[in-house]
Formats: sequence, structure tokens, C-alpha cells
Amino acid sequence: MLSKRIVAVARRRAFYARTHSQSTATSLSKAWNAAGTQLVRAQFHSSRLLQAEVVKVPQMAESISEGTLKSWSKKVGDAVEADEEVATIETDKIDVTVNAPVSGTIVELLANEEDTVVVGQDLLKIEAGAAPPKTDESPEELPPSSKKGDSEEPADQQVDKSSPPPPQPSGADKRGGGIPSDGPKEEKKELKEDAKTSAKKEEAPAAPSKPPGGRNETRVKMSRMRLRIAERLKESQNAAASLTTFNEIDMSALMDMRKKYKDEVLKEHDVKLGFMSAFARACTLALRELPAVNASIEGDEIVYRDFVDLSVAVATPKGLVTPVVRNAESMGFLQIEKEIAALGKKAKDGKLSLEDMTGGTFTISNGGVFGSLFGTPIINLPQSAVLGMHTIKERPVVVNGQIVIRPIMIVALTYDHRLLDGRDAVTFLVKVKEYIEDPRKMLLTPF
Repeated sequence: MLSKRIVAVARRRAFYARTHSQSTATSLSKAWNAAGTQLVRAQFHSSRLLQAEVVKVPQMAESISEGTLKSWSKKVGDAVEADEEVATIETDKIDVTVNAPVSGTIVELLANEEDTVVVGQDLLKIEAGAAPPKTDESPEELPPSSKKGDSEEPADQQVDKSSPPPPQPSGADKRGGGIPSDGPKEEKKELKEDAKTSAKKEEAPAAPSKPPGGRNETRVKMSRMRLRIAERLKESQNAAASLTTFNEIDMSALMDMRKKYKDEVLKEHDVKLGFMSAFARACTLALRELPAVNASIEGDEIVYRDFVDLSVAVATPKGLVTPVVRNAESMGFLQIEKEIAALGKKAKDGKLSLEDMTGGTFTISNGGVFGSLFGTPIINLPQSAVLGMHTIKERPVVVNGQIVIRPIMIVALTYDHRLLDGRDAVTFLVKVKEYIEDPRKMLLTPF
């Protein structure tokens, strides 16, 4: 179409030059030269419009330079909108999404799934332009030619489909007054044969099942996050002088408080009142009294902090992560619950950023949600301690000389003996026990 227009322009200019100039050949030559220039410009302009834009691996974080291309959300030929997700890159800490910078169509994928990609590497090509509208053609919207289908038959062979079916024979015909027919007998024979065939198919032996006592093995490549978790846990065991102390906590008072106020809190603040907020608040108060539990070792120095960045262990399908509640020492029960709920949702949705998990001065791990009764949590370096919560079980205990049944939770504190002595660790756990067994004490302590 573009070439035809240019030829038409050239012809009009040549005609005009032939009628208004003495030198017809010279004018025609100039007209064709002008048309050729316009053609070159048009070709250059169209090629620039159709030039594909290369999308590179984005910057992920200062400490992350590479990752694994986990999945493509789109394939070649798919239309994408600006900022639409096209790929996911897995790193040893977070998952990074790659979004389309412009609207257009994907023309080429430059990497395969499970490939290792580095920051700045070419990832895919997008031809910029408006994405073509999605058309869902239903049978009613098909063109008339496709609606005809098999009805295009010779006129002498067409049957009027709207005419009623031929009348059934009357009772007299069935009794012998009509013409005898073998149709019903043949139909009955066919039905019997079909029934026998289907019965034989049903009686066919099923696919052989796996023999009992099989010894099959399946090998799955470890994800980057799982590799990093394994590395960090082993590093903690090798570096820290870990020791664990235990204690029992009577959960009666806290459970009564939660039972009394949980519906009101959910109605007014749209947040579920759990046990994590109470333990978090108790830990921040105990850390204020025993700052060494909130400290860490850096080289040959001990770093003490007057703030508490609380790491909360969250189990996700890809592994254990520890998002951080910043400045937990200045929060109340409801603020802590809201922050933990928001971080937990982001973790399960795979939306945690590196900033959400960076830092942390003390960790709480609640294995009780999975039914754990005892456990020795591993320190999250460079922190010096981690509190482990466990499931609640009714146990017989002695209260004022009487044996009574109380809901008991076993709590564990694993600490780095290089920094903490047993006195500080045990005192810290006893403080937490006292706050949980009488939550009113936490209200008497200023922020």
C-alpha cells in the first residue's frame, strides 16, 4: 500500500512537470528522485517503529547479582501490557518479578527456565505497540461461510430439516396390517453387540500398579533459597556456642484474656488477637531489662541496641523466612498483631522484599502451630538468642498445694554462650514467663 501511494505521487509530479516545463525528461527524473527519497524515509520510519525493545534482568539488591529463571508467565507471541509480569527470578533470599516496560508483543525469549541469569543480562524482546484486543469468537459470531458447514450439498440431495419426522406405524401396522420390516430386530442385535463390547472393555485388566516394597528414588534440584537456608543454619551451628534453656508457662490467664476480647478486637480493629503479640511484647520488655540478649558480636566488639527489631519465623512453601517487625519495643498488642499478619501474608504470597528480612536483633519461632511439644531452635546469626514457642497441652500442676489441670506451654531459649551467661539467659526466660502468666504486668510497664 505504501509503495502504491509513492508511485502515484511520482506520477502526479511527473505529469505536472511535463505540462509546465520544457524539459520533460529532467522533470520526470527529479520526480522519481523525490519519490525515492520519500520511500527511503518511509522504510526507515517503519523499521524504527517495528524495532523490538530488549528487556534485561533488573537490579535485585546490593548483595544479589544473579538468580535462577524460575518461570515464564508469557510465551512468544503473547501480548503484554506495561508493568505486566512476564517472568519470575528466584534468588537465595527473595523472588524477583520481571515486568514489561512497555505494552506490546513478545517476539523472542533469550533464556530458558532454570537458567542462571545475572543482573543486566538480556532476557527477552518486546515489539512495542498497542496490544491486540482479545477476541473470543463464539459459534454465533462465526462468519456466514463457516456457519454453512456441511449444508452445502447439491440441491437434489438437500433435505428440509425443518419438516417433521415421518409418522410412526399405527397399531394395525404393528399387528401385521402394514409392511413387515427387519429394522427393530437389527437394532436389537446391534444394541446387544454394543453391550457385549462395552462389558469386555470394562473387564480389561487395569494398568499394573507399583509392586509393594518398591525402591524408587526421585532427585529434585534444591532451590536457591533452600541452599541459602542450609548454609545459614550450618554456619550458625559452626560459629555460635549454642545452649538451650527451658521453662514452663501457665497459659490460663492469657487464654482467658484472649477469649474475652478476641471478638471485640476483631470487630473493631479487623485483626485476630493471638498469642504472638503477647510473647512479642513480653520479649521486648524483658530485652529492655537484659540488653545483652538483644546484642550481637561483631569482630572483637559487642554491639548493644536500644531498639528491638523482632524477627518472626514464618514457614512458606519454599522454606523458612524471618521477616522483621521494626521497633517492636514501641508497639502495643494490636500494632504487633497487624504487622505480623501483614508480613505473614506477604511471605506466603512470595511478595517479601529484601528490606522486609534485613536486620533483626531477636527472633521468635512458633513451632506450636504444627504441634511441636519440645524443640531447640537455632540462632539466627548475628543475633545472640532465639525464643521457641511450642504447643499448649493440659498438664497436672501443683497450685497452692493442690493438684490442678492447667494449659501449659514449654518455651525454649537458645542463646550464644560466647556472649550470654546462663544467668542472663535463664533470667530472661523467667521474665517472659512472669509477663505471660500475668499479662496485666505488661500494661503497667511504660513504652
